Amino acid sequence: MGTIAASELIINNRGAIYHIDCRPEEIATTVITVGDPGRVKEVSKHFDQIEFRNEHREFITHTGYIGNKRISVVSTGIGPDNIDIVVNELDALVNIDFETRTIKEQLTPLNIIRVGTSGSLQKEIPVDSFVAGTHGLGLDNLLNFYIHDSNEEEKQILQAFDTHTQLHQGISSPYITGAAVSLLKEFVDGFHQGITVTCPGFYGPQGRVLRMGLKHPQLIDRLTSFSFGNYRISNFEMETSAIYGMGKILGHHCLAVNAIVANRITKEFSKDGSAAVEKLIIKTLETISTSIN
Repeated sequence: MGTIAASELIINNRGAIYHIDCRPEEIATTVITVGDPGRVKEVSKHFDQIEFRNEHREFITHTGYIGNKRISVVSTGIGPDNIDIVVNELDALVNIDFETRTIKEQLTPLNIIRVGTSGSLQKEIPVDSFVAGTHGLGLDNLLNFYIHDSNEEEKQILQAFDTHTQLHQGISSPYITGAAVSLLKEFVDGFHQGITVTCPGFYGPQGRVLRMGLKHPQLIDRLTSFSFGNYRISNFEMETSAIYGMGKILGHHCLAVNAIVANRITKEFSKDGSAAVEKLIIKTLETISTSIN
């Protein structure tokens, strides 16, 4: 591939990539993503030192250190469309030469860990507990705009899911990608594990009814009852599948860990979701700083 045009890779007048407004030296190779821009400071307040603070639109980035471990935390906003922006731009910062606008010969893999909130789809995964997603299963269609491959296990899970839910008939072309095993194995103690489903919206796409009828009113039941071998769907939210899918294509190591703030089966909502998220942040940072290279 030759030089990447200015219209495709947009670099601003300070040499930073357009949306997240970061220069290559301002990003660490371990990145935490959070949906809420206000959550960035809730992560970085635990840093021993903050080197860089960047902000543009809903994208806020703090880069700093816990001990000798350099970490960036980036807000994505809500939804897979924003993940498309953030993951592409993070990759560009480490794998494209901004001077020549060419792809580097030596590529750098990132560790990308989403720290988010989610709804449980299993009665025994209660509010205020934590889930690490073994897979990201997308109902959002984002990855279908890219060339991507699934391994044999992923293909079998997806085929079983399509048969079970019938969501592939006129509403979605689901896709699935596994988490990075190198990261997942560090998030076992204190975590439920299961397939995380990513939806392209909060209301109808997650089976909520206000004033519009649903094309698939049985969605929650079908997601909850799905299983494949030892795998089942543990939770759903709006970002994980896009992170996993794009990360795999680009050669990055990705994981999503979520605090459960709602249980859609028992109809409960957390009485203090902020406290649950704070505990998850602390647990994640301890794991990153002690166990992840």
